[in-house]
Amino acid sequence: MEKFQEFKSLINGNPLKIVITTHHKPDADALGSSLGLASYLKAKGHNVIVITPTDYPEFLYWMGGHKDVVIYNFGNEKKSERLCNEADLIFSLDYNNLSRINELGKAVANSNANKVLIDHHLDPDDFADFEFWSVKAAATAELVYELIVKLGDKSFINRNIAECLYAGIMTDTGGFRHSNTSKNVHLITAELIQAGADVTKVSKLIYDNSSLERLKFIGYALSEKLQVLPEYRVAYFAITAAELKRFSSKTGDTEGLVNYALSIKGINMAALIIDRTEAVKMSFRSIGNFSVNEFAQKHFNGGGHKNAAGGRSEESLETTVKKFEEALKEYKDELLEKPDVVSVS
Repeated sequence: MEKFQEFKSLINGNPLKIVITTHHKPDADALGSSLGLASYLKAKGHNVIVITPTDYPEFLYWMGGHKDVVIYNFGNEKKSERLCNEADLIFSLDYNNLSRINELGKAVANSNANKVLIDHHLDPDDFADFEFWSVKAAATAELVYELIVKLGDKSFINRNIAECLYAGIMTDTGGFRHSNTSKNVHLITAELIQAGADVTKVSKLIYDNSSLERLKFIGYALSEKLQVLPEYRVAYFAITAAELKRFSSKTGDTEGLVNYALSIKGINMAALIIDRTEAVKMSFRSIGNFSVNEFAQKHFNGGGHKNAAGGRSEESLETTVKKFEEALKEYKDELLEKPDVVSVS
């Protein structure tokens, strides 16, 4: 981090009003890193509030501090804007562009507070005063842990903080299966366990906590909606708004579905294309050298990581699927290459 000593002086100085923000539809890394950081900063004596642009999955409600989160689009627009205006410091966690927090981005941009970016996505925008950023990190939670240690405050990491950060690292490495599962990841998770993280509990709450409707939806998607294009080594799901409604889909119910497509033998790229009514949302995954980040940036106003990215389309689901299949022709040779690795990052 550039200007680290200046940042350290802020954190170790007088109590600050701090806002922590994270991306639209927060996952375990986004929420876990935010709540873990919030708990640490509160222990330092600061006044801290976490604001999310939208709601997040119920299987994350166990995280300490969840009940105090301000959800922007749940009628908290004015409150969120006031909190940002009054803040001395605003953290941006697990996103690299203010557009990733929807309308909340305007409140952050307009605030006179110092901005701090903690993130591991490619090509961050230049909007922060302090940056703790690395694409080598498997998760933003990994960076939050390293920042706390760098500040000399490892002893502040209690069981709640440890479990929040562990959840972020565990999920962003695919349960420690993806190629981003580095030596550093294992060293940090060992420290989090030492600090009190109950890894069995965290794993069960995240991976073994599905509603009956979600399981039925996954079964339906696998049996009726999975499309395989062997000529490109690509598989994908296209889910309609009506199908989401049929299975009473809630935030988080489609989490991980794209990985089922990628798990098929011989498949190098997978996609999940969902009609969310306001727009068609897309998740891309790949193995080996094929960059879904570049694919998403070029064709679907998206981005993310080399092997895990997202996109968006303002066109109909049918038109978006056709555009997706048409775009694959451009990458046929790359998609047919045998990957050097068998896991995503």
